[in-house]
Amino acid sequence: MPTVENTIWINAPLEIVLSVAQDNEAFPTYMSDVLSLTVTEREGHRVVSDWVGLVSAFGLKVRWTQEDVWDTESGECRFRQVKGDYDKLEGVWRFTPENEGVRFDSLVDYDYVVPGLGPLVKGIVHGLVVKNLESTLGAIKARAEATQKV
Repeated sequence: MPTVENTIWINAPLEIVLSVAQDNEAFPTYMSDVLSLTVTEREGHRVVSDWVGLVSAFGLKVRWTQEDVWDTESGECRFRQVKGDYDKLEGVWRFTPENEGVRFDSLVDYDYVVPGLGPLVKGIVHGLVVKNLESTLGAIKARAEATQKV
């Protein structure tokens, strides 16, 4: 099962970064590869959402239901696919105050098998997942930093 790790530094206070990251319903408004996101359950720090993502390189839609469990005191969100197109999708986002900003670490374990297409497609899928996660972190960074300036 492939793992993707990303880190980005955000020039905004932790409270703002966490607020932006927790507002997943807004993701489709500023993340081009998130076509829709609907929260179906919200109970305390647990949120369940239906996602539709776009793999623009193939014009392919990917659908999944994801459970997020937030621990805002430690600045962490653990998430996992409950059902959907991935064979496995789970990970953690960590937000750590650092140098008057926030270090945002993302670790995602996933598996997405395309039957009959073998290792070449796995490499392409991995590259797309890496690109998507870099884009997600960059979008949260841009949104948090823009919010900070307001």
